[in-house]
Amino acid sequence: MASISSSDVEALAVALVAAPSINPGGTEEAAVSVLADACRAAGFDVTLSEVEPGRPNLVATINGDATGPGLMILGHSDVVPPGPGWSADPFVPRRDGDLIIGRGTSDMKGGIASAVAAMSAIKRAIDDGATVSGPIRLVVTVDEEEHGIGIAHLLKNPPPGTYRGCIVAEPTRLDVVRGCRGASYFQIVVTGRAAHSGRPSDGASAIEAAAKIIGVIGDDQREMAANPDPLLGYGTWNVGTIQGGQGISVVAPDCTLGVDRRLMPGENVDDIGRALAARIREAGIESDGIAVTVTPTMYLPGFATPEDEPIVVETARAVVESGATTSVGGWSAACDGGWTSTALGIPTVVMGPGDINGQAHQPDESVSLSELVTAAQAYVRVALSLL
Repeated sequence: MASISSSDVEALAVALVAAPSINPGGTEEAAVSVLADACRAAGFDVTLSEVEPGRPNLVATINGDATGPGLMILGHSDVVPPGPGWSADPFVPRRDGDLIIGRGTSDMKGGIASAVAAMSAIKRAIDDGATVSGPIRLVVTVDEEEHGIGIAHLLKNPPPGTYRGCIVAEPTRLDVVRGCRGASYFQIVVTGRAAHSGRPSDGASAIEAAAKIIGVIGDDQREMAANPDPLLGYGTWNVGTIQGGQGISVVAPDCTLGVDRRLMPGENVDDIGRALAARIREAGIESDGIAVTVTPTMYLPGFATPEDEPIVVETARAVVESGATTSVGGWSAACDGGWTSTALGIPTVVMGPGDINGQAHQPDESVSLSELVTAAQAYVRVALSLL
């Protein structure tokens, strides 16, 4: 098998982390520029597509002349804001033994560096005479951490050809994730009628109505929890934000809830919104002086790939043959793999270096260099076994 250079993997991971791509609050342009230069230097064909000013998607391809079905490796270039609690500058990468520390090392610039190293190794093998039946494409989108404008742009302008599979290089500790819940956001706006607090019966409190809506959401949550799916559990609600009221001495004329609903495969955001609005009406919350609107503001579908699908089987085998342990199962997080699976029809798994729960989105985020190398080796093995 073509060799992987740990120094090359580290150098690209470090360079990507050192090019901040905070979302929200910045752009991905600097990080994508670093990535594009690295891909061109390795001999890949690189296409950039500007989604918004300073926010380009990247598609890098090797073996593009091959006519058979290909392999897609999917990532995103944005990172969440660093937040407090860091022991040093989050965008000055540093080493601690085997760990590389910095914002985005685990989620998911490390995984992108592993993918580039893998594709570089495969390209060298092709240049030396190896035969690979289809193209291998690295697709890196913007805005995965917020509203998904990058993947939406990709769906309108999909890469050409067909694919044996897609590997999303999100941090899974090298476990093979064959199913993910989806995600959706809702804005629930409650309007009431203001009145003097000395005579609250003259008004209609939007905050009191919002509290009842939270109760309705809780009831729905308990019903879903009673019937879990063996792979992915059940859908979950979270009321993340609440804003409302005019003043302490005024019956609240308005209240807005920001709500997260995690989706099971096959669930649709519009159906969920309509069902919630119906439950609110059935509960009698929309009464004299109270009106409620439920509006979806973000949607990412869930997916479940059959366990015997070649991309699942070969990815699990590749991780083991690369010297790591792995498991095949589901994931509580959501990712853009929901779109490659449902909208593009590509059998999809998630497998990458780092830990979504133990390392990502945290102070002193880190990833193991040895795990980056193992991931790259596994990506090579998957590509060669499928193609």
